[in-house]
Amino acid sequence: MSVPDELLYSEEHEWVKKEDGRLRVGVTDFAQSELGDIVFVELPEVGDELEAGEPFGSVESVKTVSELYAPVTGKVVEINEDLDDSPEFVNESPYEKAWMIVVEPSNESELDDLMSPAQYSDMVSDD
Repeated sequence: MSVPDELLYSEEHEWVKKEDGRLRVGVTDFAQSELGDIVFVELPEVGDELEAGEPFGSVESVKTVSELYAPVTGKVVEINEDLDDSPEFVNESPYEKAWMIVVEPSNESELDDLMSPAQYSDMVSDD
């Protein structure tokens, strides 16, 4: 299981990468491995406002449908349209090709509520 050091993590298994005042968000390697083969990804629209801890989309696998939860409050400024045609990227490349959204955060202090790579690794190893 891969847990890149440069990212932050939510309890709901989303990762967050800081990029020039914006945040790139996706699901973790652990999450995709638990879900199985991803067949569909539903994402919000550019311009949508997200609320930390609230659902912003979903991923559908051959086993189940799982909600995606916003790690921070903010506005969606970009979505990964490649996932419409290639949802398998979530399984193949959760940290590179399968980023899901880019958010302009409205409250950067919410990043303090996210986990470090070590904290996230500890959490998933306890599951």
